[in-house]
Amino acid sequence: MLLSTTPALEGGRIIRYNGIVTGEVILGANIFRDLFASIRDIVGGRAGSYETVLRDGRTTAFQEMMAEAQRLGANAIVGIDIDYETLGKSMLMVSVSGTAVTVEMLMGQQAPIQPTGMGGSVPPWGGQR
Repeated sequence: MLLSTTPALEGGRIIRYNGIVTGEVILGANIFRDLFASIRDIVGGRAGSYETVLRDGRTTAFQEMMAEAQRLGANAIVGIDIDYETLGKSMLMVSVSGTAVTVEMLMGQQAPIQPTGMGGSVPPWGGQR
């Protein structure tokens, strides 16, 4: 599955718009993670446990969006938007959306190579080419 934040893919032509696809994940933080994050606020540094939860949430949201696009028969998603929202005091929502499309690569063009990581994690699409 090709993924892009742009409305088109270089070297390809969109031949069908399959529909809007989304993925949402709501993450809850536990009391221990909140405690350690509060200590980090005081002494400084990065809150690694929160970063891991956020990264995992984003990966799961992308997996949901790609699964929906595959069900619609798409081979790419363009115009991807990633949003983060806080819900209450200790909940975070990660939401991704885009347009599922069928792309035909133009003569002599190869499909773009997908990134090998997403914010330091291995993406759910495995860097397919």
